[in-house]
Amino acid sequence: MVQIGFTMMTEQAGPTALVDQVVGAERAGFDFSVTSDHYFPWLESQGHAPYAWSVLGAAAQATDRIPLMTYVTCPTTRYHPVVVAQKAATMQLLSRGRFRLGLGSGENLNEHVVGGGWPAAHVRLEMLEEAVEIIRALFSGESVNHHGAHFDVENARLWDLPEVPVPIGLAASGDVSCKLAGQLADLLIATEPEAGLITAFDRHGGGGKPKVGQLPICYDTDRKAAITRAHDQFRWFAGGWKVNAELPGPAGFASATQFVRPQDVADSIPCGDDVGAVVEAVRAYTEAGFTEVALVQIGGDHQEPYLEWAQRELLPALREL
Repeated sequence: MVQIGFTMMTEQAGPTALVDQVVGAERAGFDFSVTSDHYFPWLESQGHAPYAWSVLGAAAQATDRIPLMTYVTCPTTRYHPVVVAQKAATMQLLSRGRFRLGLGSGENLNEHVVGGGWPAAHVRLEMLEEAVEIIRALFSGESVNHHGAHFDVENARLWDLPEVPVPIGLAASGDVSCKLAGQLADLLIATEPEAGLITAFDRHGGGGKPKVGQLPICYDTDRKAAITRAHDQFRWFAGGWKVNAELPGPAGFASATQFVRPQDVADSIPCGDDVGAVVEAVRAYTEAGFTEVALVQIGGDHQEPYLEWAQRELLPALREL
C-alpha cells in the first residue's frame, strides 16, 4: 500500500500555521509529512518563507505519530554540512526517531543569499556528494577532520546523537543524480512520476529502498476558484527542475511563467474536489514504482477544508491503491 504524505509548504504559510497544519494532518490520518526549506517563495503571491528547522522542531513537539522529513535541504551553500548534520541529529532526538533528512543540490532561488555565486549543475552534485560523506561521518559519532575539494571541516563532532541514525534521502532528476542517490542514500526523492528514475536508482544500489514522490493538488469545492489559485501560486511548477534550479528570485519566476495559462496549470495539477482525479494522479507514481507520495495542497489559507476532505473522502480512496 502506498504511503500518503502531507506537505508543510513553507512558501505559502507562516510558522505557527504550518505547525497547526501538520497537527491537523496527523489527526486526519496522513502517513507521513515533509517540509520544504526555502529562503524565498517561488512567487510573491505565496507570501512566506519561515525557517524550516524551527518549524520542524515545533512540529516534533506538537505531534506524536506522524514522521517528519525535509523535502529538501541543500547542505552545500546556505548551510555547511556540519550544521546540517547537527540539526538533523537534534531533530531525530526531538521527534523520538520520526525524522528523515532529505537532501538535494538546491536552487539558486534560496542559495544565492549568502553571496557565493551559483555553481554549474555538475559542481553542485560534486558538492552534494562531499556533503553527504561529511554528514555520514558525523552521524557515526567520530571526530571529523576533512579537507576536500569544496569543504573544510576542523575537528567537528556531534555530542547529541540519536540511537537510530537519521535516514538520508537524496533528490534525483536524472541518471547522474540517481546514481549518487543509489550509492549514498537510504531513500530516493523525486517530483515527477518517471519510472526511469526508479530503474536507475535501483540499478545503482537503491533496490528495496523507499521512493518518495510529491504531487501538487488544489482542493476546492469550486473548481474554477481552485484553478485560479493554482495558477496564481503554482504556475512556477511548469518550468521543470532544470529551469527552476537556476532562476534567482520570485520576479524571475513571475517573468518566466507570464505566458502559462490557467488551463495549462489545470491540465497538470488536479483542481477541484474530484477524488478520482487525485487517485489517478497518485496511481501514476505507484505504477512508476514510488512507495510514498506526499501531497501538496496549494494555498496556505485553504488547508483546514482540505484536511477535512482528505480525512473524509480522499485518504480512504487512496488506501485502495
